[in-house]
Amino acid sequence: MTNFNYFFIFIFGLAIGSFLNVLIDRLPAEESIGGRSHCDNCKKTLKWIDLIPVFSWVYLRGKSRCCHKKISIFYPIVELLTGFLFVIVYISLPTFASSIPLLTSHFLILILISALVVIFFSDLKYHIIPDEMTILLVIIGIMLIFLRQSFFDYLFGALLLSLIMYGIYAVTRGKGMGFGDVKLAFPMGLILGLKAGFIALYLSFIIGGFFSLLLIIIHKRNLKSKIAFGPFMIIGFLLMFFYNDPILNFIQNHFGF
Repeated sequence: MTNFNYFFIFIFGLAIGSFLNVLIDRLPAEESIGGRSHCDNCKKTLKWIDLIPVFSWVYLRGKSRCCHKKISIFYPIVELLTGFLFVIVYISLPTFASSIPLLTSHFLILILISALVVIFFSDLKYHIIPDEMTILLVIIGIMLIFLRQSFFDYLFGALLLSLIMYGIYAVTRGKGMGFGDVKLAFPMGLILGLKAGFIALYLSFIIGGFFSLLLIIIHKRNLKSKIAFGPFMIIGFLLMFFYNDPILNFIQNHFGF
């Protein structure tokens, strides 16, 4: 692919990221995703100049045109992140083609990435993982299973990861883990398979524990603070999704399994 192709994919990702911002804010609040976009503060309908991905936030200097209150930095972050992830997907096309031998699967992967972005920021902002996105991931996982023509490993992985998360949820009585995290574990296993899914979950706990400890050390959180775990599950998922072979090879070479 030429640089122009990657640039086009990045711009396409920015546009999709703008729509994902709508889903991130409206799905947790159970609002309709239809209708015109409006200001989060004063609820006035936004003009087209206010809706250009990234540019509008920079042009308005991070403040609403109608009420001059701050616009969350999450909006351009979501758009930029989606753009970069879309480019990473297309850079990784040869890798995906070796394990999922149909071009249509790459369209599924873009949808998958979009759903992960929505889950990441919905949980981060509102501590809610929208069921709509979890169901979408399950559907994608089932479709990818048929494309791979491999069933047992992925289905068993989905069940085992869900049981692990449910065990933590039950033991802590929902205080250490939300039920949305339990549901999210199912499509993780369904898409990654047993071994990669387990490692993704393990990485989630390692990264989440490190980040939580860091927040406590710098006095941003305390031991009783609630920290969303969904974003760490997404990070673990993405690491194994994009870098499955290098990570598995590293584990094999250093730990022998």
